Amino acid sequence: MSTITIFWVAFVVTFLIVYAIDFYVTNHRRSNINVKESLMWTGLWILIALLFGLAVFLFFPQNPDSPVRTASVMAAKFISGYLTEYSLSVDNLFVFLLIFSVMDIKQENQPKLLKLGILVAIILRILFILVGMELVLRFHWVLYLLGIVLIYTGLKMLLSKDNQTVDPKNNVLYKGAIKLFQVDPDMHTPHFFTKINGRRHITHMFLTFLIIGTTDIIFALDSIPAIIGVILEGAESLLTGQEEQFLAITSNVFAVMGLISLFFALRNIITMFRFLKYGISFILFFIGLKMLSGSIPPVASFFTSKSWFSLVVILGTLLISILLSKIIPPKKILEPLKGNEEKNNEAEYLEEKNF
Repeated sequence: MSTITIFWVAFVVTFLIVYAIDFYVTNHRRSNINVKESLMWTGLWILIALLFGLAVFLFFPQNPDSPVRTASVMAAKFISGYLTEYSLSVDNLFVFLLIFSVMDIKQENQPKLLKLGILVAIILRILFILVGMELVLRFHWVLYLLGIVLIYTGLKMLLSKDNQTVDPKNNVLYKGAIKLFQVDPDMHTPHFFTKINGRRHITHMFLTFLIIGTTDIIFALDSIPAIIGVILEGAESLLTGQEEQFLAITSNVFAVMGLISLFFALRNIITMFRFLKYGISFILFFIGLKMLSGSIPPVASFFTSKSWFSLVVILGTLLISILLSKIIPPKKILEPLKGNEEKNNEAEYLEEKNF
């Protein structure tokens, strides 16, 4: 058995164990899990991902065709990819919170939707990674196109409004479902389908899952160019295709580990992430520029010989964004993110003003 196969087995086993434990903890505690416990579990999953990166650094075999230490490049790119994808995943959780609030999903029903949403996200990311990396391998110019996409995404995120909310009525699958099927009037049933007078109905839970699935596609489309940029750029002739796929998939999947635990704490620690979107915007812009400038020999040579540089930029940007969120007092925290036990403040405001 080859070393990379052993790493694949270790990754799959680790993922299954972590996912099973995370499901068990959230299933048995549900809304009763407190912030301290949520952060402890989240910290454990982050530690496991970092230990995996350390194992790559210590034990990954040397590529005989590479002029530099393969394990060092692999570890630096794994951590860079992990941090980038984790920050994007945390940002995605804010959207999930908004969806649950706008759709009025009870807290005891949220874990089920979150688990399924994360599973869909994993499947989509792996699929898009394989397709995206194959396209780059066959058509190198796709790398530059992805760089443009990243810069556009970063600018769009930077210019987006903080109070932007989710309107399910504009979701294509949502509108199609309510036209094709009858909807159960019970807003809080935990099931996806019910029978009323012998006729099958879809439920509010199912409609919410359709919205989450749609957002998963958008999230995957946003995150895949980022991970491809981190893994491929500056690594030409340093890593094999198998090694690049291993890094892209493992860093992406590790990034969604523990999101269920973090979800329960997120609404209470929102102020820690107020400037996260600005940090993510800069990271996406940085990766995009790096991909576009890869055709310039001095730039390509720099990132090839200094694979740690991107890691320093990504880590520093995330730390600064969190530090600024802690230092600068918040003007206003979006009420929809505080919990579904309260009504959406925006909706109440509109009702009071008779909009």
